[in-house]
Amino acid sequence: MYKIIYNKKISSNSYEMAVKAPLVIEKFIPGEFCIVMGKSDSERIPLTIYDTDKEKGILYLIYQVVGASTLELSTLKDELFSVSGPLGNPNEICANIKEFKGKKICYVAGGVGIAPVYPQVKFLHDNGIKVDVIYGARTVELLLIRQKIEKVVNKIRYATDDGSFGTKGLVTDILEKYINDYDIVIAIGPVIMMKFVVDVCKKYNKPSIVSMNPLMVDGSGMCGACRCKVDGKVKFACIHGPEFPGDKVDFDLALKRMNIYKEEEKVLYEKMQGVESHE
Repeated sequence: MYKIIYNKKISSNSYEMAVKAPLVIEKFIPGEFCIVMGKSDSERIPLTIYDTDKEKGILYLIYQVVGASTLELSTLKDELFSVSGPLGNPNEICANIKEFKGKKICYVAGGVGIAPVYPQVKFLHDNGIKVDVIYGARTVELLLIRQKIEKVVNKIRYATDDGSFGTKGLVTDILEKYINDYDIVIAIGPVIMMKFVVDVCKKYNKPSIVSMNPLMVDGSGMCGACRCKVDGKVKFACIHGPEFPGDKVDFDLALKRMNIYKEEEKVLYEKMQGVESHE
């Protein structure tokens, strides 16, 4: 069992959790993820490692309540049954930092995608690499950890759908305006957002990296839910990724896969909320 330090709500449907897990974070490199199980019979939930305190052995996670498993996770206060990791592959830039010295780097985050962006930007900042961030959400309340991310970026530009903060519009509107300032773009967020970011990068012949962690369900490679096509070859986001070259990803196929378990998840989510489905 893993002791929960806190599990608190930070927006209308997002939570931050701190867990005592020293072995999980000992060799963590940004971009990797862990798998948590709330109870012994819970589903496995893959979550990107958002932050760490290696001296105290504390792992920090940010997650969004989008279904039955994360709804259950939000109710836990004392212990997690299991935390496994780090898993997956680290971010290419963080793992090969010397190769990117002097490069102009821009991260594009959407919604809760700022959680996996933060450790990468912090790592690069701590190693002397300046990074810009474009961060978008539907409304200002859904812009998470603003104070933390602002401390480690060179420059950050915000976009909200409703204009409640920053530029009114999409992150791609800002990216297209400034894209010639950068050598490489990393996009992390909803699959549809990443698709449009990659489209902008292709238009201006800029390399991009995307994280396909939204496809992950089990996180072990056994369920096959995160199967995607990269450069014409089948890859699993949890084993071969979660990050891939953006221009090589078949986003149309990925978007179709996002809906595979949608109806089953809806039924279970409603059951957990005590709502009888009338479908």
